[in-house]
Amino acid sequence: MASLPPFDYIPKPYDGPSPEEILALRKEFVNPAIFHYYKKPITIVEGKAQYLFDETGRRYLDGFGGIVTVSVGHCHPEVLAAATLQNETINHTTTIYLNPQVALYAKELAAKMPGELKVCYFVNSGSEANDLAILMARAYTQNYDVIALRNAYHGGSPSAMALTSHHTWKFNVPHSHGVHHAMMPDSYRGPFGMNDRDAGKNYAADIGETVRFATSGKIAAFIAESIQGVGGTVVFPDGYLKEAYAQARSFGGLCIADEVQAGFGRTGTHFWGFETQGATPDIVTMAKGIGNGCPLAAVITTPQIAKALATRIHFNTFGGNPVSMAQGRAVLRVIEKEGLQKNSLEIGAYLTNGFHLLAAKHSIIGEVRGKGLMLGIELVKDRTTKEPATAECAAIFERCKELGLLIGKGGLYGNTLRIKPPMCIHQADADFMLAVIDEALAEV
Repeated sequence: MASLPPFDYIPKPYDGPSPEEILALRKEFVNPAIFHYYKKPITIVEGKAQYLFDETGRRYLDGFGGIVTVSVGHCHPEVLAAATLQNETINHTTTIYLNPQVALYAKELAAKMPGELKVCYFVNSGSEANDLAILMARAYTQNYDVIALRNAYHGGSPSAMALTSHHTWKFNVPHSHGVHHAMMPDSYRGPFGMNDRDAGKNYAADIGETVRFATSGKIAAFIAESIQGVGGTVVFPDGYLKEAYAQARSFGGLCIADEVQAGFGRTGTHFWGFETQGATPDIVTMAKGIGNGCPLAAVITTPQIAKALATRIHFNTFGGNPVSMAQGRAVLRVIEKEGLQKNSLEIGAYLTNGFHLLAAKHSIIGEVRGKGLMLGIELVKDRTTKEPATAECAAIFERCKELGLLIGKGGLYGNTLRIKPPMCIHQADADFMLAVIDEALAEV
C-alpha cells in the first residue's frame, strides 16, 4: 500500500461532534438536496497546503481542491494573513463607499487579461457571475437567445441552470430563459475524432445550425467553459473556441468564457483556459480558485460592453467587500511568488505521463485527458464500444478515499475520475496519487 509523503505538521485536536452526530444533524436540519461524497461520509475538520485531515487526525491528499476551490493550498499563511488583517480593519464597506481593496484588486486582476478585457464586476459565486454575464450580453446586444454547450455546467441558480445541460444538475427550468444547446465538442465520443484535423471547425459549425434552427437568427451570447469541468474534463479540439467565437459573433452574439475551473494558471501553459485555444472572449467569468476558499467571483469585460449596465443601477451587497478583495489579491501574489502556474505545468505533465502508463496497464482506462492540473481519466468497460464503466468508476473513487486520496468523479455518464488538486502539490504527492489509483484500478 502506498504511503503519503512526510509532512511536518500536527493537526489540532478535535473535540466536536462525531461523524454520526454531524450526519444526523444534517439529515434533520439541512436541505436534503445537499449531497455528500462517499457511502460512508468523510468528516474533514482541517486543511493544510495540499492535505486534509479528518476528525481522527488522519491525513489525506486532496486531489480535488474542494471541487477546484482551493488553488494555492489550504490555509495558506499569506492568504490567511491578508484576510485576517482586513477583518481586523473593516469589512463593512460596500462599493457604495470608496475602499482601496476593490480598486487595487480590479487593477491587478485586469492586468492578467488580454486586450480590452479591463473592467471588473465582483460577485460571490460562479452562478452569480454567469447570471451577470448573460444579463450584460443581453443588455449590450439587445438580443435574448443564448447558445451554450451540451454537457456543460454553469451553476445552480435558475438562469445558470438553464445554461447547464448536464442532466445530473438540471431541474425543470423553463425554456423561457432562451437558452439553446449546441453539440459538445468531444473528440473521444463525438462524430469528429482525434484524427480529424478539422474537428474544431466541424464542431463549431453546429453553433450556426443551432442558431438557424432554434432562434430568430440573432443571439445575445455564446457561453462555454474553456475545458468542461463537471462534464468530465472534456478538452476541446484545437481551434474550437476560435471558430465557435467567430460563429457566435456572426449572429450578433458576445462570447463568454467560463473560467471557473480552468483559470488562474491551472492549465500550466497559460493563465486562462481560453488562451490555450488561441481565442479571446468578450466576457470572462471566474470563481472558485480566485479566492482560495472564500465566496468570491468576478466578471470581466471591455469598457464598451460594460457601459450597457450603466443605464441602470447595478449593485451587489457583498460583491467587492474588502475581505474578499484582500484575499483575492493575496491569491494572485502567491500564484506569482511561488510559481504555481509553472508547477501546474510540470506536475501536470508528470501525472499525465503516469496516467498514460496506467492506461497501458489497465484496459478500463478509455482516455486520459486534460491540461496542467485539470485532468480526467475516462473509464470504459470496452475500449472499442466505449461503454461507460460507471459502477467501476464509483468503486475506484471509494477505494481511493480508503487509501488516503480524495478525488472527484463526473462526466455525462459518471465514469470519469476528476483530478484537480491544489496547485502547490509536489512530485512525491503525484507519485502517491499514481500508486493509489493504480492499486484501485487493479482491484476493480
